[in-house]
Amino acid sequence: MSDSIGTSPTPIGDAPISSPVEATGSAAGSLQNDGGILTVDAAAAAAAYDPESGFQRDEFGKETLAGTVQFHERHVFLCYKNPQVWPSHLESSESDRLPRLLSAAIKSRKKEMNKSTRLTICEGEDGTDASNGDVLIFPDMIRYRRLTHFDVETFVEEALVKNTEWLPGSPTPITGAYVFVCAHGSRDKRCGTCGPALINKFNEEIGVRGLQDQITVSGCSHIGGHKYAGNVIIFSPVNGEVTGHWYGYVAPDDVAVLLDQHIEKGVVVDHLWRGQLGLSEEDQKNALELKRQLANLTQQNSGGCCQGSNGNASCCQNGTQKETNSKSERAISENGNDKIAPDDKVGSSARRSRSRKICHLPTLLETWEKEDTYAVLAVGLAGAAIFVAYSMYKHHHSK
Repeated sequence: MSDSIGTSPTPIGDAPISSPVEATGSAAGSLQNDGGILTVDAAAAAAAYDPESGFQRDEFGKETLAGTVQFHERHVFLCYKNPQVWPSHLESSESDRLPRLLSAAIKSRKKEMNKSTRLTICEGEDGTDASNGDVLIFPDMIRYRRLTHFDVETFVEEALVKNTEWLPGSPTPITGAYVFVCAHGSRDKRCGTCGPALINKFNEEIGVRGLQDQITVSGCSHIGGHKYAGNVIIFSPVNGEVTGHWYGYVAPDDVAVLLDQHIEKGVVVDHLWRGQLGLSEEDQKNALELKRQLANLTQQNSGGCCQGSNGNASCCQNGTQKETNSKSERAISENGNDKIAPDDKVGSSARRSRSRKICHLPTLLETWEKEDTYAVLAVGLAGAAIFVAYSMYKHHHSK
């Protein structure tokens, strides 16, 4: 796409890398290793299997993710250098004036902003479509060019406090999907290990699908929740609207699922979902629980049932058992509608495809006319929607 962010490492090849020594390449963009020359991409792939900081560490996938995103309504990304040179606390670094001044200005004016605003640093490189100093604002989907430390105060005043245009920057619209992957290794080794490997995998899958002009991938600075690495944020338009969804415990095997389900179909993959822009932590938990309740209600009203947990269930259908592949992941759609999304490539290596048994048991609803069943379902869905709306209303008006 024309509005791409910075540059990302060259995708990993198809051949698996069992050890760093097996990977060789040109001297450009490579690291020296006792076994020869090790490419940066190969180093990232090999490091991903570090038992202490990689995808196979003991803590990976162990904690609940939903409700782990702090409330914010606007996300600002400043393009600035790259993760390899970022200090651990970039926004307070004396040697990195622009991130420090922008962070301080946003914090000092936050009470004057009508939108809770979060700042994150993403990769920037002069001479590219994401030059140092470029600013991207989501969900507004706009870009300001070449912010300098001299402009910070007026930029924050005009663009973030007054919500008008910062004229020197001449805002331009940005399109397509944006994927940000935390790769801030100096802040936490887990992000520094998992992030580059995920960036490589995203770029590889995007290349295979021919989506280079539609999806932009960039490494970003600390976003909170090191223990959930790999951490990914996706901004993707659905029905003309864009919001940001956060994912945690993302492994390379999950990348294809996120591309196929979230970006292509607008369906959020719930087992990796941490939360989203515009919802409080409580609302994020409620949204996931509501989605599950609606999915159960929909399944029951369609005449199906399943008993058991963790995807393993045993029940009957017309006196017999029917086993089906568990290729569906319940997910939250970005436009608020509940969907059951086909998930042909389930999760990471720790989440293998499972089978479960679906049963059909007589229920009271089955004795009604179809129109009556739909009416009850509509009332249930409406009531659930009112519950969520009221919860969000209480949250915002309690501040």
